[in-house]
Amino acid sequence: MLGVLDLCLPILISAALVFVVSSIIHMALRTHKGDYRKLSGEEEILAAIRAQKVEPGQYAFPMAVTMKEMKTPEMTEKYQRGPVGYVSVIPNGPPPLGRSLVQWFLFSVLVGLFAGYVATLSLGRGAEYNAVFRITGTVAILGYATTQMHDSIWKGQSWGITSKFVVDGVIYGLVTAGVFGWLWP
Repeated sequence: MLGVLDLCLPILISAALVFVVSSIIHMALRTHKGDYRKLSGEEEILAAIRAQKVEPGQYAFPMAVTMKEMKTPEMTEKYQRGPVGYVSVIPNGPPPLGRSLVQWFLFSVLVGLFAGYVATLSLGRGAEYNAVFRITGTVAILGYATTQMHDSIWKGQSWGITSKFVVDGVIYGLVTAGVFGWLWP
């Protein structure tokens, strides 16, 4: 019987290759360059947020604190008048790119860990490449390609942006599957 420890090499190599492929997609191909837009009146908006001393966190606006409040005519008017949205505020200073890259790599290790674990439930040593590819690819694609869908469902992110992340996730899942198929014990 195979254990997850038998799969350390494919887990780590697939995570490293996904890291490289994602870097190419985001930095060289710049597929996601237009995913964010600049607010008009940015300086005034930032000054207003600073004046309110908004702490890092997730915010919705307008924000009803209770379901009862959400149903009031005043809240309905706020929604109708707009704008309606969500904001993530992070700590001041440049975005922590190094920390984010480490977390992305660790996330890729986690996806590989789950893909390998699921494959060990149905495959033994010496399994055929195609069987390993199908199972690990399915799990990895689910792990990578569905992560942004909730933002389109619940937070208004455009499905166009989400579809780019889904394509990225399919590519990452296929890379993971290829490595597992290649290095399966």
